[in-house]
Amino acid sequence: MENSRQQKIRDYVMEALKNQGDKQALADNDSLFISGRLDSVSMMMLVVYLEDEFAVNFKATDFEVSLIDSVDAIAVLIDSQVSA
Repeated sequence: MENSRQQKIRDYVMEALKNQGDKQALADNDSLFISGRLDSVSMMMLVVYLEDEFAVNFKATDFEVSLIDSVDAIAVLIDSQVSA
């Protein structure tokens, strides 16, 4: 994945965490939703962001939360759709 895309994802997620009052450090493989750091509203906002910013097509995906549960997982999802 291009570093700029990874950084955009990281920036978006960090802002979402900040909005939840979460000021903990974030590693790219840290769980976002399964861990409870972000809630379902944040998940829906992230899905919309990924559709708009990276043209991710969730209709073409058997959606599971694990697909977007970390910055790394999101990067893999985007890469899989870009290379498809």
